This record gives sequence, structure tokens and C-alpha cells, in this order.
Amino acid sequence: MSSHGIKDRVAIVGMGCTRFGERWELSTADMLVEAASAAYASAGVAKDDVDAYWLGTLGSGSSGMLLSSALKLDYKPVTRVENFCATGSEAFRNACYAVASGAYDVAMAIGVEKLKDSGYSGLVGAAPPSDGTGGTLSAPARFSMLAPAYAAKYDVARADVKRAMTRVAYKNHFNGARNERAQFQAEVPEERIANATPVAGDLGIFDCSGVSDGAAAAIIVRAEDAHHYTDDPLYVKALAFAAGPGSGPIDPHYDYTTFEEVVRSSRDAYAQAGITSPADELMMAEVHDCFTPTELVLMEDLGFSARGTACRDTMDGRFALDGALPVNPDGGLKSFGHPIGASGLRMLFECWLQLRGEAPAGRRIAERGKRYGLTHNLGGAPGECVSFVSVVGAERG
Repeated sequence: MSSHGIKDRVAIVGMGCTRFGERWELSTADMLVEAASAAYASAGVAKDDVDAYWLGTLGSGSSGMLLSSALKLDYKPVTRVENFCATGSEAFRNACYAVASGAYDVAMAIGVEKLKDSGYSGLVGAAPPSDGTGGTLSAPARFSMLAPAYAAKYDVARADVKRAMTRVAYKNHFNGARNERAQFQAEVPEERIANATPVAGDLGIFDCSGVSDGAAAAIIVRAEDAHHYTDDPLYVKALAFAAGPGSGPIDPHYDYTTFEEVVRSSRDAYAQAGITSPADELMMAEVHDCFTPTELVLMEDLGFSARGTACRDTMDGRFALDGALPVNPDGGLKSFGHPIGASGLRMLFECWLQLRGEAPAGRRIAERGKRYGLTHNLGGAPGECVSFVSVVGAERG
């Protein structure tokens, strides 16, 4: 059974996104102001027109005061949320539900992270006390386990899986090189990617997403009011979220070739949106390519490739900019960067550009009669994660 959903009940009417990267020159407040200001301008509203705010951040602030003080809000409700790497998506999900419920007319979802100032090379924050059964490996080490497991299960040569991983990184750097907001804006030859310094297992440096600073924001209103703000709103077709039981590290049946949370959340999202064949009906997808083998597995969990065929489909160019289903046309986490609180909203920003025909010519996707965009975030690790899937469209109904 899927969620009841809120299909076509709310719409995005304005968005803003900063450049991601090592933004030493900006504070967290500066980035919030930049993203929010761009969203206000995009929707043609003033900050006082927004009734309530949802702020997503993992470690750059501890309450809604982070946003209210940065924007100098006039005693508006600000809710701070966190859900691992799906934090930005969680802010969006909650803002959409608030408007759909009738509680507010206009809401903003905004996410920010200032990772480079934390002093850590990866995620911020310490793990809470546990019973000791959870994984103790680094994030690259945990996700590196996907590649050999996939090769073994589907009888694919490990070298062929590595070549597909390299192609994922090449594709996403190719796309990011055409994105002025991306952290890494240069193409990287496949040979260099394949021979890069090892990090964990079959993962090299170029198989890992960027650690960055950034912010992104969206303004949400009721669908029937959308055209008061813009001629080209995006309508929310589906919002799906799944949190797993977290048993992967101690479950002898878990084989590291799938994220069941992604399977469940995507199935729910497709039911809400009325999508029966995602590979044929989606114009584009933004997925959580935290590591290159993650993207390969996601192609199958999201229903874009049949089981055991994601490597072949990737090598055949199915998910390239000019492929049948472009994946991460903005460069993804790999090239755009991954400031935790902003990533989910950054994915929606790319849907905003592509579905409205505003993406730069160098990476603009041909419509081909398809008008849906998908975003996917996961947070956690293989076998113990949360997963979010949204579907948005340029037309209501």
C-alpha cells in the first residue's frame, strides 16, 4: 500500500541555489541569504509573504534561529529538520505537507551546510551511543562493498564493474563541467579516473562525491495559486520516504546489491504519481551518487535498469545527457558537491531548470514528450539507511 500522497496539490513557484564548493569567503548566514533571496526573486515575493520556513541542516546549526537570524525574519515559524543526507529533501517534504494541509499559504524549504569549515573531511557530528552492532567502517569503505558484491551476484567481471563505475564518474564530471554552480567544473578523462589514488576497495578518489559548502531553497504554494507567482510552476506529483530497520550489518541475508529503502520509497512515489514505467516516463533523474557504485545500484532499485544490467546500460550511454534517461545532468553529488542540508533541494533546482527549459544549452535535455523529473536522496549506509524520492512535473493533472 502506498501513501495517499498530495499529487498536484502544491507547486514550486520559486527556487534559488548558490554555487557549491569551498566557499571560504561566505558564512553559513551568507549562503542562506543568497539562496533565499534568489528564491524570493524567482517567485516575485518578499520575505514577509512567506508564512513559514523549514530549514534543513545536519551540522551547521541547531535550531530555526540559524535561519531567522540570517534572514532577519519577523517572528515567523522556522522548523529545523535533519535526516542524514536526505536533510534537504526532508525540509522540502515537510514544507509541502504544511501547505497541502491548509496550515499555510506560502512556505519555504531551505537547506544549508558549511562542511569545509568543520575541520572534518566528511560528514560532521559524532555518532550517538549504540549497542555496538552498527558498522564501524568509514563511508567509502561501506559503499565500496557494493562493487564486489554486485559482481559476484550477477556474474559480472569485477573489471567490468570498475569500468562502469569509471563511466559514472566521467559522465557526472562531464555534466558538471557545464554547470556554473558545480564544485568541480572540469571534465576528467576516464583513464585518469580509473587510475586515481585508491580510497577503499575498488573506489578511487574520483569515485567519491565532493565535500562542499552550499545552500538551496524552494518556495511552495497551493497548486491553484501557482500561476499568481509564475507562468511555469512545477507541480509536486509524489513525495515518498522510507526508513529501514537498520539491520544490514548484522543480517546474514543482506548481500550489498540493493537498498531496500530505495525500492520501497520509489515504489510508493510511482504509485502516488501514477507512473508505471519510470524508465520511459521520466525526462530526467537526479540521484544520490555519493559513490559511483551507489549510482549503479540505484539504477536498478529505481527501476531504470533490469537487475544485473546497470553496468551495461551505463556503458551504452543510457544515462548520459543525450541518453534515453539522463541521470544527474547537473553533475550530481560527484561533481556539483554534497553540502548535506542543501543536496536534496539542489536536485530539485535542476528539475526546475530542465523542466522549465532554462538549463544552459550545453546540458539542456531534449523533452521528447516527457515532462516528469525525479529526485532521490539516501542517508546512512548500505543496509541501514533512509531514502527519499520525489516526482515533479511541469503540468498539473
